Amino acid sequence: MTSIVATALADEPILAAIPLGLIVPFAAVFGAIIGSFLNVVVWRVPLGMSIVKPRSKCPRCGAGIAWYDNIPVISWIMLRARCRHCGEPISWQYPLVESFTALAFGLIVWAGFAGLVPLAVLPALLVFMAYSIALSLIDIQKGLLPNAIVLPAYPVIAVLLVLASWATGDWSALLHASIGGAALFAFFFVVWFVYPAGMGYGDVKLAGLLGLMLGWFGWAPLLVGSFAGFLIGAVVGVIVMIARRTGRKTSIPFGPSLLAGVWVGIFLGAAIGQWYLQLFGIA
Repeated sequence: MTSIVATALADEPILAAIPLGLIVPFAAVFGAIIGSFLNVVVWRVPLGMSIVKPRSKCPRCGAGIAWYDNIPVISWIMLRARCRHCGEPISWQYPLVESFTALAFGLIVWAGFAGLVPLAVLPALLVFMAYSIALSLIDIQKGLLPNAIVLPAYPVIAVLLVLASWATGDWSALLHASIGGAALFAFFFVVWFVYPAGMGYGDVKLAGLLGLMLGWFGWAPLLVGSFAGFLIGAVVGVIVMIARRTGRKTSIPFGPSLLAGVWVGIFLGAAIGQWYLQLFGIA
C-alpha cells in the first residue's frame, strides 16, 4: 500500500491533470465518509471501546444500524433525526461532523491543486485534519486528548511527511519538521513543568505532533502556527468566561485552539511571516 501511495505522489503531473471539478467533489464525499467514522471514534475511544466492533447500534433500543441508515448526512435527513426503530433522537453532531469533514477535505484538496500547498503533502494534511476533528471534539466533550489517538498519530504523520519529502525532493522540510516537533514539545513541557495548573500534559504530548506538521512547511509557519494556537486559546477563553460568567480558573480545553493554530500556520504562516519582516524592513 505504501509503495502505491509513494508512486502516485511521485507522479504529480498526472495528479495535476485531474479536473478540479472532479477531484474536489470526490474528496468531499470521501471526507463525509471519514466524518461518519470520526463520529464513531469520538464516541468510543474515550470509553475504551474498539472502533471496529461491535457494529453501531441505537444506544436506547440496541437495534443495529443498517448500512442504508448510515449514509453520511443523507440518512440523518431521511430518518428525520430519529432512530428508525424506537424514535430516539439522533444528535446534530453526526451530520455536522460529516458535513464539516466533507468541506475540510474538499478545501484541502482544492488548495493542493490550486498550488497553495504541494500535492505530495495532501495525504498528510487530510489525515491530520481527521485527527484535528476527532481530538477537538473529544477534548471539548471529555476534556482529554487520548493517548490511543495522539501517540499513533506520530508515526502515521511522520511516514506521510517522509513520503511527501521524497516525492518533492525537499529533504530539508523533513529536517525542519523534526526540529519543529522536538522544539515545540520541549517548549510545552517546560511550560507544563513550571506551571502545571495552566496546561494539561495531554497538550504537551500533542505539541510534538503539531510542531512536526508545522515544521515541514517552514520556520514561519511553525512560529505563526504556534503563536496562533495560544492567541486563539486566549480569545476563546475570554469569550467562554464572559458567556458563562466564570473566573480565570475555569478549565477550558486547549487542544482545539492549538490544532486550529496549526491550520493558520500552514496556510497563512508564510504570508504573515513575510509581512512581519517587511513591516520592520528586514525583507
